[in-house]
Amino acid sequence: MSVKIYNELGYIEFTDELIAKLAGAATTECYGVVGMASKRATDGLWELLKKEQLNKGVKVIINNDEVVIDLFIIVEYGTKIPVIAENIIEKVKYTIENFTGIKVHKVNVYVQDIRV
Repeated sequence: MSVKIYNELGYIEFTDELIAKLAGAATTECYGVVGMASKRATDGLWELLKKEQLNKGVKVIINNDEVVIDLFIIVEYGTKIPVIAENIIEKVKYTIENFTGIKVHKVNVYVQDIRV
């Protein structure tokens, strides 16, 4: 799927992979986030993703030119999870809307693990 923004000269098309990479990069910049998480198919456990695979910890749902983003993260032990989640939501929403001009309807944060 993709989102198209039309203007008088044509249109700009943003793929869901690009949106996922932007969201993943913005998330990992937030304090208290160790990294993005992905479920391994072999044993069903959550694993920490490398910097090149940030988009695998992000699910993008496009609906009527609005975007819903689901983030699967691993947080640092001893941090306040509600504060981290609120910061992530604000940063991801700002980043996507600022870079692309696409309206972000909702950002959902799923904490999958805590690391020391």
